[in-house]
Amino acid sequence: MDDRLWHAVETSDCIDVSSGVCDINETMYFDPSVWDMRNSEAGAWKVGAEVHFEGGGGDTDDEGLTVYVKRNSRLTVNASPEPVSKDRTITVTGKVTRANWETRKYASYGGRLVSLQFKPAGTTSYTTVKKVYANGSGDLRTTVKASKTGTWRWVYYGNTTTGQSASPGDNVVVK
Repeated sequence: MDDRLWHAVETSDCIDVSSGVCDINETMYFDPSVWDMRNSEAGAWKVGAEVHFEGGGGDTDDEGLTVYVKRNSRLTVNASPEPVSKDRTITVTGKVTRANWETRKYASYGGRLVSLQFKPAGTTSYTTVKKVYANGSGDLRTTVKASKTGTWRWVYYGNTTTGQSASPGDNVVVK
């Protein structure tokens, strides 16, 4: 079957790479409920592209282009106890879910490898502390020593059918 999903982008964001060559980066968002998509349709799609330049000229590429249509993922987090004494153990829990296009709800996404990250207070970047597999229900649970005040979060890096996501952060004060 040769399905076609037409999308027009009218911008002038051609970045000149060299004479007569430019790179164009576009993102297309669509609502799976509007297109009545099935979960099995997530993954690699073969696409074609047509570019038309103001004043004439253009290019068509309809071979060898692949994009990945991905279902959304979501993560939750809870780190406890809060506050905690220095070098005591905290438990970090959460859940990984992903969009079910057929039911229009999020469902457990078990068996996923998810990274636990920490950002010390007063800093701007997170560091991966450990990696944990979600159980069959998508539940995440691990323990770590709390040595300094900061924010904990879970990060899922996605795959060919499901996009990446990060939970909001949960701040834990260490006394």
